[in-house]
Amino acid sequence: MSGNKAVAYKSPGVVEVIDIDYPTFELKDGPGVNPANIGRKLPHGAIIKTVATNICGSDQHMVRGRTTAPANLVLGHEITGEVVEVGPGVEFIKVGDIVSVPFNIACGRCRNCKERKTGICLNVNPARPGAAYGYVDMGGWVGGQAEYVLVPYADFNALKFPDRDQALEKIMDLTMLSDIFPTGFHGAVTAGVGPGSTVYIAGAGPVGLAAATGAQLLGAAAVIVGDLNADRLAQARSFGCETIDLTAGDLADQIEQILGVPEVDCGVDAVGFEARGHGKDAGEAPATVLNSLMDVTTAGGALGIPGLYVTGDPGGVDEAAQKGSLSLSLGTGWAKSLSFNTGQCPVMKYNRQLMMAILHDKVSIGKNVNAKAISLDDAPRGYAEFDAGAATKYVLNPNGYLD
Repeated sequence: MSGNKAVAYKSPGVVEVIDIDYPTFELKDGPGVNPANIGRKLPHGAIIKTVATNICGSDQHMVRGRTTAPANLVLGHEITGEVVEVGPGVEFIKVGDIVSVPFNIACGRCRNCKERKTGICLNVNPARPGAAYGYVDMGGWVGGQAEYVLVPYADFNALKFPDRDQALEKIMDLTMLSDIFPTGFHGAVTAGVGPGSTVYIAGAGPVGLAAATGAQLLGAAAVIVGDLNADRLAQARSFGCETIDLTAGDLADQIEQILGVPEVDCGVDAVGFEARGHGKDAGEAPATVLNSLMDVTTAGGALGIPGLYVTGDPGGVDEAAQKGSLSLSLGTGWAKSLSFNTGQCPVMKYNRQLMMAILHDKVSIGKNVNAKAISLDDAPRGYAEFDAGAATKYVLNPNGYLD
């Protein structure tokens, strides 16, 4: 094998399909690779032929030029694939296995991994705890929007599907296990959602819809999703959510119209640092979601924050925002004794259980997020449509498994 096509970030607003090297069991130099990771030997890795790889809102932040991502960074951290080669240190994952790959890269050996905190593994990124495929400042691991990708620590990281035929039949659901389904579910769990809860989810993009799906699985009595995008709100309503149009009036007032009270038990931020203010013509206001969630979450409640926040945003609205410093009403949170839960979702804490829910027909996450398969060559179009607000989760099909 020598060829490999992949989707790469070129400049703000521009992605292209390029030719890259076929993976090897060594991390080589390239765009975004931490110098301390160059030459790292990966006998514990597996090479995956990509079955499905998804476009994520987190990728979109980079493509918009809102991070310090370098040109030619290969994108993609939502990977499902077939194992075609394993390193000499791989014992349990076998060639031919269909696996889901958590977007977190984790060694399985460090203190945090042993405590199930796989989003902040201590051994995979020399710059900071935590790593991911195809993402800025995450160690330089090559992204998975490609025909082939290397998965390190394969025995630990790869979740094998128990039956190949069943997996391929349900692949449009199972592909969501690499990131958005566990991430949305984590947002709901950390917000304290349980039987009978009322929950407000800010954002009706794929992660917000996954959080809503997770809240329903957890037994919430009322799941309310707010957004500025009418099509995405319609998608939330399609599987039983209440919705709030944030262009049409005060958030607390609209919650009260639904629940009879202006507060919810639990709040989820599925938007992140590119948040816009509420109202018809509101501009970017990065603290809006967090401040509004503090306002409408009941005293003693919790906020789950799967939405991405960064420490470097060249397009931030002011100097503070460019460094990730937001004007939070922390006094509100303190006065109401609210809990805040942030950071990468530790995917392996949830992915097997959510896999079982999919395989046993307890949930249809692909339908809920309006998953649509497109070719690898169509990735630039998918990015453009997603950026324009399409109520669609684009699933790339690099090797024809989804035809």
